[in-house]
Amino acid sequence: MDGVTFRSTPRIHQINLSNGGVPKLPVPETRITAKGLDGDRQRSRVYHGGPDRAVCLFSLELIEALQAEGHSIFPGSSGENVTLAGVEWERLRPGSRLRLGGQVRLEITSYTTPCKHNAGWFRGGDYKRISQRRHPGWSRLYAKVLDEGLVRVGDPLILEGR
Repeated sequence: MDGVTFRSTPRIHQINLSNGGVPKLPVPETRITAKGLDGDRQRSRVYHGGPDRAVCLFSLELIEALQAEGHSIFPGSSGENVTLAGVEWERLRPGSRLRLGGQVRLEITSYTTPCKHNAGWFRGGDYKRISQRRHPGWSRLYAKVLDEGLVRVGDPLILEGR
């Protein structure tokens, strides 16, 4: 497959679902559809979900860097559906396209706005530590689904050429 090479093998580190709210908890696999991940629900559809926000993504390496700063964030805690590892996060932006596993294709649509429900994971309640506006490159990302399918923890990730 055509794609961009990363510094390590990019993959799905964790898949996260909840019945609404955070944290989202790990599952080994799920189906991703245009409506989002099977078994996942958002607390407020005004701010989360919908076709352009069907999947929320975040970086394991950024989570680990935030932990090193003293924050108690962990994969799934900030509401991301898919925690990715080995990704050059700074290269992802609206318009970027990803392939997860052998079936699913996503297009990044926007940076997420941090939510006050994440304050508990941040030292001093500073949930805006993952705000794109305040800290460019540290935001979670929303994506729409171009191709649906099953994803599993450990599946490879490919950033498609533009």
